Amino acid sequence: MKRKWKIALGLLVILAIAGAGFYAYRARTQGVVEVQAGVVSRQDLAAIVTASGEIKPRNYINIGANAQGRITDLFIREGDHVRRNQVVARIENVQASADVRAQEAAVRSSAADSAAAEAGLKVLDDSIKVAEAGLARAQAENRRAQLDWDRAQQLFQAGVIAKQEFDTRKANWEAQQAGVQESEARLQQVRTQRSQALQQIQAAQRRVTQLQANLSRVSDVLARHDAVAPIDGVVTNLPVRVGETVVPGIQNSAASTIMTIADMSVITAEVKVDETDIVNMKLDQRASVTIDAIPGKQFTGKVIEIGNTAILRSSGVAASQSAVSSQEAKDFKVVIALDDPPADIRPGLSCTAKVTTATRSSALTIPIQALTVRTKGDLEPAKEGVQAATQPSPAEEKARREELQGVFVIAGEKAEFRQVKTGITGATDIEVLDGLKEGERIITGSYKAIRTIRNGAKVTLEQKKPGEAQS
Repeated sequence: MKRKWKIALGLLVILAIAGAGFYAYRARTQGVVEVQAGVVSRQDLAAIVTASGEIKPRNYINIGANAQGRITDLFIREGDHVRRNQVVARIENVQASADVRAQEAAVRSSAADSAAAEAGLKVLDDSIKVAEAGLARAQAENRRAQLDWDRAQQLFQAGVIAKQEFDTRKANWEAQQAGVQESEARLQQVRTQRSQALQQIQAAQRRVTQLQANLSRVSDVLARHDAVAPIDGVVTNLPVRVGETVVPGIQNSAASTIMTIADMSVITAEVKVDETDIVNMKLDQRASVTIDAIPGKQFTGKVIEIGNTAILRSSGVAASQSAVSSQEAKDFKVVIALDDPPADIRPGLSCTAKVTTATRSSALTIPIQALTVRTKGDLEPAKEGVQAATQPSPAEEKARREELQGVFVIAGEKAEFRQVKTGITGATDIEVLDGLKEGERIITGSYKAIRTIRNGAKVTLEQKKPGEAQS
C-alpha cells in the first residue's frame, strides 16, 4: 500500500473518532442550561425607600396684598431676618389715611358734644337741687301762713282782730299756697329738662360709638396697606419692587404675592414617594438625606408627615382634583425633618431621601433577582396518552393558571422550583420567611435562564471569565 493512502486512512480514522466524541458530548449536554448560582445566607437587612424632592422650611407664609395700589416702601431685602408684627412693606394709602383723619375729627367733635351735654346735665342737676330747696321753703312759708290764718279765724270769731287783719292773713295764706304750686311746677320743669338732656347725652354717646366703629373700620382699611410679618423668620422670596402695583385676592397671581417669609428653625425635605412604597411608611421612621448642592455630605432626619392625597406624577396635581380619570403612576407627599441642617441651606434645593422602613437582624436572605414566578400548570409534569387528550375542567384550568412565587434550587444536577414566602426587601437582597434553608444553593442568573428554565431541567454552572468572582 502506498504511503499516501496510509495517511488518508489515518485521517479518516481520526475524523471518525472526533465525530463520535462530538456527538457523544452533544447527547450528554442536550437540554442542559448554564446558570449562575448563589447560596441562601443570613445577614442584617434593611428595607429602604428612596424618593426625591426638595428642601423646604417646615413653616413658611406667602404674604399677599390686602389692598390694591402701588408699593411705596419696602423695609426689607431678600435674606433679611424679620420679627413677628414687623411692617415689611407699605402700599400707597393717601385715601385711606385721609379717611382715618376725617373719622378721627368726627369722633373728637362728637365726643365734645357729648361732654357739653354732660356739663349741661350737671347744671340741671344743680338747678333741681335749687328748685327742691325753693319748694321746701315755699312749703314752710305755706305752713306758717296757714297757722296765722287759723289763729286769725279764732281771733276774728272772738272779736279780737279787725276784719282787715283777718283778710290780710287769709290773702297771705292763699299767696303761699300759690307759691308752693309755683315751686312744684318749677321743679317738675327742671326735671323734665334733665330727662331731655339725659336723652341727648345718650344720643351723643351712641353717636360717638358709631363714629368710633367707623374709625375702626377705616383704620383697618389703612392697616391693610401695611404688609406685616406674621412670624419670625427669613425673607426667602421677594418678587416685587418699589413702584409696582399689587392686587389683593387673586390666587396664583404674581401680583398678589409680595414676599415669602420662612421659619428656618425647622428645615424639612419634602419628597414624593411612589404609591407602591407609601404603605410601608410610618411616622418617626429614620431617614438619610443627600442634597445635590452639598455633595459628599449626608444628613439625618425622621418622617414627621405622610400625605393622604395621591399626586399625579406628570402634572403634580392631586388625583382628586384632576378632571380626567387617569391610570398613570401616582406619588404621595412625605415630609422629613432634618436633625441638624447646615446654616447655608436654602429652600428649593433638590434632595434625595432614603427612608428605612424596616430592619431585620440575621435574616435569611437571597438575591432579589433569584425570585421568579411560575404557574402551577408550568410546574406539573406533562400528561401523556389519553390523559393528554382530555380537556381540563374550568376549575382545573383556573388552578393551573395560579401564579406561584419562588426560586430554583439546585438539587444535584437539576433545577427544582421551590415556592417561598418573602419578607422585607433590601437594596439587593430579600428576606425569606419560609421555603428555604440556610446554605442551600439557588439559581441567581442569568436573567434569561431564570425566566425560561423549566422545573427539573438539567443545569450546569456558568464558567466565569478570568477576573470575575466565583458564586
